[in-house]
Amino acid sequence: MEDLESIIMELLVNAGAARSSALTALQLARKGDFEGAQKAMDESHDFVKHAHTIQTQLIGLDEGTGKLPVNLITVHSQDHLMNAMVIQDLAGDMIELYRRLPAVN
Repeated sequence: MEDLESIIMELLVNAGAARSSALTALQLARKGDFEGAQKAMDESHDFVKHAHTIQTQLIGLDEGTGKLPVNLITVHSQDHLMNAMVIQDLAGDMIELYRRLPAVN
């Protein structure tokens, strides 16, 4: 059970890092640093890939039969991952909009 908790915490940490990196990318784009924004978005995507791998591992362990207990931290980690992915999508679109705006000094 302790291993399961560690796995879920790893998912949570990676999802949170993905969210933070996407928001950082958005802040950089707002300042006109599109190279930095792209780097931060790439980092965000890497964090989501890792979190998704963990999520897939958990799904495999459960086998759709309810073998794994569902507790608040599990739900919280899934919520963080979903939010990170939504923020990535919106940040990508907003960065593109910033890219199209004329440079403001």
